Amino acid sequence: MTRKQKRLSVIVAGLAFLGVATGLTFYALGQKASYFYMPADLTTASVQPGQRIRLGGLVEKGTIQRGQGATVAFSVTDTHKSVKVMYTGILPDLFREEQGVITEGTFGPDGVFVADSVLAKHDENYMPKEVADGLKAKGVWQESKSE
Repeated sequence: MTRKQKRLSVIVAGLAFLGVATGLTFYALGQKASYFYMPADLTTASVQPGQRIRLGGLVEKGTIQRGQGATVAFSVTDTHKSVKVMYTGILPDLFREEQGVITEGTFGPDGVFVADSVLAKHDENYMPKEVADGLKAKGVWQESKSE
């Protein structure tokens, strides 16, 4: 092998290695991605049972039910549709009715969303961007004039 051929083979091997590493990285990130949905979006989306997603909207008024231990059931709504959510754990201090929330988890076989994390707004001016954008698009939520 000539010097030029050796250099070319090292360059080709390096590019192949980088290509494989990039492909594996994108594959791994794709497996961890969780997509954001509003309740009305779920009627047209093809969410498979067990697929991890983020569900966002407002906590529907009158739906918070405390179960045994740290189990809580509530509904997330965008005022058009609502989805029943089950969560076992400690809820954020500011979790309450008619407030913005994002839950992350999967749908159970009975159609109930089983959340493993719940994020709530942290003050009266903040709403998670995904939730605010979804509610604005449906004409449900508007920013306050002070922003």
